[in-house]
Amino acid sequence: MSGIFGTTTTTSTSSASTTIGDLKNDVAIANPPDDTVSDLAFSPTADILAVSSWDNKVRLYQIASNGSSEGKHIYEHEGPVLSLDFSKDGNKLVSGGGDKQAKICDLQTLQTVQVAAHDNAVKAARFFELPGSNGPMLVTGSWDKTIKYWDLRSQNPVGTVTCQERVYTMDVRNSLLVVGTADRYINVINLQDPLKFYKTLQSPLKWQTRVVSCFTDASGFAIGSIEGRCAIQYVEDKDSSSNFSFKCHRDQPAGSVTNVYSVNDISFHPQHGTFSTAGSDGTFHFWDKDAKHRLKGYPTVGGSITATAFNNSGSIFAYAVGYDWNKGYFANNPNYPNKVVLHPVQGDECKPRPSVKKR
Repeated sequence: MSGIFGTTTTTSTSSASTTIGDLKNDVAIANPPDDTVSDLAFSPTADILAVSSWDNKVRLYQIASNGSSEGKHIYEHEGPVLSLDFSKDGNKLVSGGGDKQAKICDLQTLQTVQVAAHDNAVKAARFFELPGSNGPMLVTGSWDKTIKYWDLRSQNPVGTVTCQERVYTMDVRNSLLVVGTADRYINVINLQDPLKFYKTLQSPLKWQTRVVSCFTDASGFAIGSIEGRCAIQYVEDKDSSSNFSFKCHRDQPAGSVTNVYSVNDISFHPQHGTFSTAGSDGTFHFWDKDAKHRLKGYPTVGGSITATAFNNSGSIFAYAVGYDWNKGYFANNPNYPNKVVLHPVQGDECKPRPSVKKR
C-alpha cells in the first residue's frame, strides 16, 4: 500500500536497512485506554481496531489511511478485559474478562450481551465456523481449566473440555484450535471433532507459555515463552523435522549475565505468512519461519509491548505499549507509557525471503 500514513513506499537495498526497521512513521492512536492494553484485534472487513484493557473497557477505533484514529464505541466488563476477537464477517466482537464472562458486541446495533460464563476469568475467546454451521460459534478458555463451546443462540455451552491446567492462551485458524495452559501443556484440537484432544504435548520451551498463534495455513503454530524464546511447531508428525525454536528478546550478554524478556505476543501476517514477535524489552521483530530468518528488528519503543495485531490487508501493524509487571510492583510508575501505536508496513518489511529449494 503506497503512501500509507502520508509516506512513499521505498524498498531499500542497503544491508543495514534490511535488518533494522524504522519507527519514524508510526502514529499513536488518540484517546488510548487508561490502563495497560491486554489485547488488540482488527476487523477482517474494515480498518476498525478493537482494544481491550485492564481498565475494564473495550474500545473501538476507526483507522484512516493517514494513520489518524477516531473512537467509535466503548463498552465495559465488570473486571479487566483479557481477550478480543472479531467474527469472520466483521459484524460481531467477542471479549472475555476477569469477570468470568464473555460478551458479544453487535457492531451494527452496538448492543452488547453476555454469551458465556466460567467459574474463573475468561482468558481467551475466539470465533470459529464449521462447514454446515448456521453462523459463527464461540470457544472460550478459562483459568477454571476448561474450554467451552457456545452456539450463540443458546445460553448453555454445547460442549466442555477439561484441560490439565489454567488456560493462558488460545488461538484458532480454520479447524485448528491450539490451547496453551499452565505447566507448559499445549493441546491441539481439530474443531471437526471438538470434544477431544487431537494431540497434547509439553511445550518445547522450558519456561511458562505466554502465547500461542496459529500459522495462516493452519499447518502449525508458534509458541512464545517468558524466557525470550519462540518455537515453531507443526501439527502433523510428518512435518516434525521442520520444528525448531530460537532465542529472541534478549539483551547482549554482559559478562556472565544476559537479560531475557517475555515474548508477549505473536501475530502472523495475513498475506505473507511471516510473523511478528513482541516483548517486555519494548521491541518487535518480523520473522520468516520457512527461511529461519529475521526480516526486521526495530528499536525499543520505550516500554513493554503487551499486544500486537495486523490489519486484514497486512498494511498496518498495531502494537500496544504499557507496563506488563515483568519487574513487579516497584517498577510501575505513573509516567510509564501507555499507548497504542500504528506502524505502516512498507516495502519488503514483512515479505518472506525468496524461496530456496528444500532438501
